[in-house]
Amino acid sequence: MSWRTRLAHWVNEFEEIAIATLLGLMTAITFANVVARYVFHSGILWGLEATTYLFAWLVLFGASYAVKTHAHLGVDALVNVLPRRAQKAVALLAVAACLLYAGMLVYGGWEYWYKFYGKLRFLEAEDVPFPAWIQHLVGLTEDGEPLYDNLPRYIPYFILPFGMALLFLRLLQAGWRIWKGEQCLVIASHEADDLLEDLEEDIAEHPDLREIEPGDRPQGR
Repeated sequence: MSWRTRLAHWVNEFEEIAIATLLGLMTAITFANVVARYVFHSGILWGLEATTYLFAWLVLFGASYAVKTHAHLGVDALVNVLPRRAQKAVALLAVAACLLYAGMLVYGGWEYWYKFYGKLRFLEAEDVPFPAWIQHLVGLTEDGEPLYDNLPRYIPYFILPFGMALLFLRLLQAGWRIWKGEQCLVIASHEADDLLEDLEEDIAEHPDLREIEPGDRPQGR
């Protein structure tokens, strides 16, 4: 197994586990907060802020994972009528533009995050606590005392450069597959094909639909 294959496998596993974990934590915190509010007439003070951070991580992890799974929206009506070589050239040009954009996001994300890791290191989240035992475990102490009461902002904000770096990596992988001829487009948009397949399935299940005029067909399935 080559190093590229091992790296791709590791990134896949990491993204999928991270996305599942983030979604599970969001669900658990929200559910616990609802129970606390309506059953115990109380609430989890830091719940809303924590789920906001988790949702931001989920979105930025999802941006890179969606490149791999072709879940981003794409317009390919014009590209599909081009010759094969022209399709490849346009796809590589699109990859270059996306890499430029992702590179700018990586740089901007790093610059923004580094301020909170450097001179603004003292800034904390408003409500999310930072357990003392974790701070002792990672060495965030001074004279034996934890440095923070709440989670320092540079921890949740780290997803900005990290998530954009993952997006950059995914776009590089897409570009490499296009260059090798294993993939035609950066984003494979097949929504129209999916709708046609759904319609064909409906007609197969209900042959009477063939008798209905296109404008009279019911919407949806």
